[in-house]
Amino acid sequence: MSRVRDGEESRLALVRRARRMNRILAETYPDAHCELDFANPLELLVATILSAQCTDKRVNMVTPTLFAKYRSAADYASADRAELEDIIRSTGFFRAKANSIIGMAQSVCDDFGGEVPRRLKDLVTLPGVGRKTANVVLGNAFGVPGLTVDTHFQRLVRRFRWTDETDPVKIEHAVGELIPKSEWTVFSHRVIWHGRRICIARKPACGACPLAALCPSYGEGPTDPVVAAKLVRTGPFS
Repeated sequence: MSRVRDGEESRLALVRRARRMNRILAETYPDAHCELDFANPLELLVATILSAQCTDKRVNMVTPTLFAKYRSAADYASADRAELEDIIRSTGFFRAKANSIIGMAQSVCDDFGGEVPRRLKDLVTLPGVGRKTANVVLGNAFGVPGLTVDTHFQRLVRRFRWTDETDPVKIEHAVGELIPKSEWTVFSHRVIWHGRRICIARKPACGACPLAALCPSYGEGPTDPVVAAKLVRTGPFS
């Protein structure tokens, strides 16, 4: 089984390895998708704000009640703060998230006619919305390719030795040069799914990983297939 060693890989070899890994992830996770439940761009934007420091599963338990009560940006903008906080309390950091949601909605109403904007440069002007959240909305609600550089994504692309950057924006740009733009959104889902299921933070299931032959970090977790298989997590994560 061939291994990639630090300092021995040309730029062309890196691009080829990255794309081979992407193909393997596509075969491994053919149904990879956003695990937040939503029906429109506003719902996805709110759900993504709530997902900070919270599981998608928990967010999806909260949003049915939330989305039934607040149907438009104007509804959120004029929300009773105490009522909103009570609904989202279980997602954690509920006061800060309520501030972000209300502020975001007020800006959407004041600056964008009540409609969630479709451009990155506009989305990141909204309170509580950074590049990661903006790319989630662009890619999954509007079909605009974007890389979602969350904690799973950052951890995995560094383990893959695709980049040694630690700044999310620099990581986004570095990975964007390796993967075709048309696949950025679905590639993000594949990486996130892999990070949740096999390439786990504390102890990756290396012996059960389909990327083992191409990953320089092989061996950070147990390589015995039987031991590794016990570490593999299954959904639902939504």
